[in-house]
Amino acid sequence: MTPVASATAPRLPHIVIDGRELVGRPTGVGRYLMGLLTEWAARPAEARITVIVPGEVPAELSALAPPITIVKVRTGSTGTIFEQTVLPGAARRLRANVFFAPAYTAPLQLPCPLVVTIHDVSYFAHPEWFGWREGLRRRWFTKATVRRAAGITTVSEFSASELQRYLGIARDRIDVAPNGAPEAAANPLPASRRAPLVLYAGSIFARRGVPALVSAFAAVVKAVPDARLVLVGDNRTTPPIDPMALATAAGVGDRVDWRRYAPDHELRTLYAQARVFAFLSEYEGFAMTPMEAIAQGVPVVLRDTAIAREIYGDGAALVGEEPSVLAATLTSLLTDDRAHAELLARGRARLPLFTWAQSADIVMRTLLRAAGAS
Repeated sequence: MTPVASATAPRLPHIVIDGRELVGRPTGVGRYLMGLLTEWAARPAEARITVIVPGEVPAELSALAPPITIVKVRTGSTGTIFEQTVLPGAARRLRANVFFAPAYTAPLQLPCPLVVTIHDVSYFAHPEWFGWREGLRRRWFTKATVRRAAGITTVSEFSASELQRYLGIARDRIDVAPNGAPEAAANPLPASRRAPLVLYAGSIFARRGVPALVSAFAAVVKAVPDARLVLVGDNRTTPPIDPMALATAAGVGDRVDWRRYAPDHELRTLYAQARVFAFLSEYEGFAMTPMEAIAQGVPVVLRDTAIAREIYGDGAALVGEEPSVLAATLTSLLTDDRAHAELLARGRARLPLFTWAQSADIVMRTLLRAAGAS
């Protein structure tokens, strides 16, 4: 006989999630949300989870349903209008117990408690990196979201300190849930079988040091004539920076390839070919693509910042602003198999410290606590 569920069995809380970052060409926040959803889908349910998606449902998300429910919303906008007008109505119809906004801002007229993830506050710390309209919008809505939020999560202790500094949020209101690292590839190609390829992957912002990388690469080519540089990422610089114009001016235009987007399979191929990964960002909340590179057997070179020291420690080559030092570091990793292997080994030792299981646990606790307060 099939057992009958008790009429008094507790009903699981209902989490409704803004899934905009999963559609189109997902980048950092989309990867973050997918990491959480994948982990939640693989474990016993602590809540019912519905993801609102304004567009075609990505195959990776479809594979999680059930237990993840997907609601596709037809809309002509995926920006602020969608956030502030469509999402509140959807949360109301779905009878959400808590709403999860994984990307900085959230609807301000929700019928339920709100949890938001604020990955960094670069638009407060460095307003000069953003157009005045974009910066004003981001700052205003982030402040309003924080005032409304029942729970706030972020991805590093550095970002937690920045939230305190720029938004005045008490530390006990912030839950730190670091991003997870990818599983390390079992048998990545050794350095001796890799091309002399320097790889950068991530949206191109003013803070990410692409001009410095191109300049240093021009010096690298003098020592490694067959070296190549591949840049992967949409150009979001303010004021605009043209990477290929920089490469041409430096005399290495024929050695540089800029791809505005690479799907996962193409990016994995680049990781498998590259000998070194460079990510010279001045300001990040975590930085995920260097972790991906390390997992695929590519040692990384990072700008020496507080967040790089917190997350990557001695598992990355940390450099300052001196161009000659950067060029020498890249040249060494392109030509010295031993230096390559030693740095990679230290980097791979960092990967187990960061898991999506841990991150999913912390974010879920924050969500359930907020739902219980409704």
